[in-house]
Amino acid sequence: MKKFSIRRFGVKVKKEKRGLKLFLSRIEKKTPRNLDLVSAKIDKEVWAEMDCLACANCCKTMSPTFTQKDMRRIANHLNLSVAAFKKKWLKKERGTGDWMNKKMPCQFLNLKTNMCNIYEVRPRDCAGFPHLPKKRMVEYIHVHKQNIEYCPATFKMVEKMKIHFEGK
Repeated sequence: MKKFSIRRFGVKVKKEKRGLKLFLSRIEKKTPRNLDLVSAKIDKEVWAEMDCLACANCCKTMSPTFTQKDMRRIANHLNLSVAAFKKKWLKKERGTGDWMNKKMPCQFLNLKTNMCNIYEVRPRDCAGFPHLPKKRMVEYIHVHKQNIEYCPATFKMVEKMKIHFEGK
């Protein structure tokens, strides 16, 4: 497996994201009958090629949405009150009212190892990321359109799907 380079990934994203987003829009409008079967097969291929610990770009550039349940679980793990946890690390996003990280990279990311310091109790949003193996793939197309810019696994999945369905 070739060593991952975030710089190479960024160059590739700039070059190909428009075409991949257009492909996803076409899939969304006219869903292939076997999309879920194909995406499940491609998901296995992608994870055989990817190592999240070589990247951690999601933790470096994106914030999960913290649910009330997440905040209680993590605060308890850190021996903090929920109020203290929110005050120390979170901000309420204008418009949505979602609780997000105050700063990036994520405060729980170990930058030397790319490992999460609270992995066992991490937010549900993190545990599900990048949301590739979904039963109804078409319902997550909007998520994949966003994530291809941040997640090499999502990028690779969409790239392979495009090749499968369009032969390009």
